[in-house]
Amino acid sequence: MAREEVIDIFSELKQQILKSLPETAQITSLELEGPEIAVYSKNPKVLLENGDIIKEIAKRLRKRIVIRSDPSIRLGPEETKKLILEIVPQEAEITNIMFDHNVGEVIIEAKKPGLVIGRSGVTLREIIKRTFWRPSVVRSPPLQSKTIGLIRSIIQSESDQRKRILKNIGQRIHRPILVKDEWIRLSTLGGFREVGRTAILVRTSESSVLIDCGVNVGSPEYAFPHLDAPEFDIEELDAVVVTHAHLDHSGFVPFLFKYGYEGPVYCTQATRNLMILLQLDYLDVAEREGKLLPYSQKDIKKAIMHTIPLEYGEVTDIAPDIRLTLHNAGHILGSSIVHLHIGEGLYNIAYTGDFKFAKTRLLEPATHTFPRLETLIMESTYGAPNDIIPPRKDAERQLMRIVNATIERRGKVLIPVLAVGRAQEMMLVLEDYMRRGLIKEVPIYIDGMISEATAIHTTHPEYLAKSLRDKIFHEGHNPFLADYFVQVDSKEARTDIVEGEPCIIMSTSGMLTGGPSVEYFRLLASDPRNSIIFVSYQIEGTLGRRVQKGWREIPMRNRDGKIEVVNVKMEVHTIEGFSGHSDRRQLLSYLQQITPKPERVITCHGENNKCISLANAIHKKFRVETRVPYNLETIRLR
Repeated sequence: MAREEVIDIFSELKQQILKSLPETAQITSLELEGPEIAVYSKNPKVLLENGDIIKEIAKRLRKRIVIRSDPSIRLGPEETKKLILEIVPQEAEITNIMFDHNVGEVIIEAKKPGLVIGRSGVTLREIIKRTFWRPSVVRSPPLQSKTIGLIRSIIQSESDQRKRILKNIGQRIHRPILVKDEWIRLSTLGGFREVGRTAILVRTSESSVLIDCGVNVGSPEYAFPHLDAPEFDIEELDAVVVTHAHLDHSGFVPFLFKYGYEGPVYCTQATRNLMILLQLDYLDVAEREGKLLPYSQKDIKKAIMHTIPLEYGEVTDIAPDIRLTLHNAGHILGSSIVHLHIGEGLYNIAYTGDFKFAKTRLLEPATHTFPRLETLIMESTYGAPNDIIPPRKDAERQLMRIVNATIERRGKVLIPVLAVGRAQEMMLVLEDYMRRGLIKEVPIYIDGMISEATAIHTTHPEYLAKSLRDKIFHEGHNPFLADYFVQVDSKEARTDIVEGEPCIIMSTSGMLTGGPSVEYFRLLASDPRNSIIFVSYQIEGTLGRRVQKGWREIPMRNRDGKIEVVNVKMEVHTIEGFSGHSDRRQLLSYLQQITPKPERVITCHGENNKCISLANAIHKKFRVETRVPYNLETIRLR
């Protein structure tokens, strides 16, 4: 496609926008910034005071338009800070003020953000009026995240490069549609009839979009998605969409940048932050274990620079003929159901990713209402007839009994957890039961990435369940900050914990595939007083799955690197009720309640028999077409 054609299309859009704006706005430029068209003005008050003008233009052109003040009229950062502190009442307790010069935005962190906003936004309007910076108000997190600090630092220090990246992305999105042949194909590059390395390629005659790009950490032989398939061409790729941060969905994204991808990655802000945390840890673990690194920290940095965070419900052009909307999936913080609207009402696809169609202590249930829907791609992790996850209350009581029995016999409880999602859910349960005296008060040691992941959770309260938000902000009780939780700060401390008094240990990884949980298991396994409790899915091939199956002699490396046989005498328990996935009944209930009803359902993200079983049940119950593809199949959807 010629660059001149892109310029012509954008020139037409410019002319239409400029004709609709009053001259008094003093427009200085219109620029492509990723999926948005930014209107820079020397008199933005005219546009901000009459927001209907921009809404009408955006609706007519079907484009996202944002108003920015021209850089020449913005006050300097120090003067702006001073004015903000004068305008905002001290009771708001501002903790930080940061600037994004690219978009003319000032980020104000405050303990009481409502006082920064003011009644009906009056304080925000005053800040804009006097500084010409657009304020973005966020609640000060009670726990500071190093990962978020790193991401902000990279974006701010590379602001000019970020602006160029967004411009290039915008040019690709707003390119002319050259071919009007209305076909849509879906290629399965990973995660079909298996769990792990999820990757789905959606192609039209005009565009190519990759949904998820994960790794299977428990299977060295089948670790990576089939990016070598003839259907996949990295140079034709328009966009990558990530449903959530777990490595089997996001762990291979930096690999794309290593091999030349220059396009956008779309996900929620919480997913971006958690994804970067897990990718950095993945590299760290692989390096310590002497494994081949598929990409470097440099490639993760590239991914950060190219990621465009979206809110739930925000409709965004990601290619000339594809619009993306993310919806809550209820699985982990920021997890999304991906909805693709293709063409002008031509076809609609939704991919659930990993989802939970039930409320938990941490999150609200998955969204089940969409504007339009023809094909649903659906996870099948617990899709077999006997996959019945017990009610959450039963699971909590089972946990209480196991913990109390173990502590009573002077043992220790090891709970291997996924740092993101399951760890925070377990923290909420343990804190509640211990505070109410239903579990004996003992230290709960937190090891691995859990504390950092929890800090990211506290940065994004908008994604948490309403009941939890109310508890934190209205009742003044934050369970994540309870005194029961003790952060483990060194490897040496682990030996002291194992040799010490009865306690609960929450540690990553959740499948015993690496991280401190493996060392705790090695040190605790031979004592029959101890217990290990699995609260998350154990992928076939992982150490966790072998222990879960009842292996009693397991060869493991000690701290000296020598192989020793560990005799497993500790009690082994599995509690299914804490899963962040839906069981068979919830999966079918989701199909029962989803609106509108899809014409076709494709099952994935499950063992072979579970994908088949769920597809058969859906076809029999709802009389819709179902497909159970293998990896490397291509299906024509239209």
